[in-house]
Amino acid sequence: MNDTLELFRYHVWANKRVFDHLKKLPDDLYRRPLKSVFPTISDALAHIYSVDNTWISIMSHESPEDIYAAMTSSREEVNDATLDAFEAYFDKITARYEEFILNHQSNLETISEYPLKFGVLRANYNDLIRHVVNHGTYHRGNITAMLRQMGYEGISTDYGFYLFELKR
Repeated sequence: MNDTLELFRYHVWANKRVFDHLKKLPDDLYRRPLKSVFPTISDALAHIYSVDNTWISIMSHESPEDIYAAMTSSREEVNDATLDAFEAYFDKITARYEEFILNHQSNLETISEYPLKFGVLRANYNDLIRHVVNHGTYHRGNITAMLRQMGYEGISTDYGFYLFELKR
């Protein structure tokens, strides 16, 4: 299997573990305000989702206006989402990424230029997908810390646990 697709599937697995864990906790917990990295767990999830949407738009070489619109609309569409609806939005972006990766298997290492707000980024698709996964990992860690801050256990989403689960 393609290494990039496998790494992205880890990202999907980890997000799913977070959703499954949150569903076992009090219903309102993911919207409970606290002083932390994000005001709520919902905001952390919305941020992961918005960034995932933004990077797929960037990799698809959409116009800067379309990229900004995708970033804004993705944040708005999950604004009042239930946990189940949130998960469905993540499923939708997952399908888009998997299709993108499969359609670009032959050029995942090709360097492209991406004009971004802070300058031109020169990178290949593999690098950008690694960034998306790394970004999600970082913020899932924030969610675990936020849960602990509220007196609840987090859920491990380490890559090693993913590998362990695959090899069972």
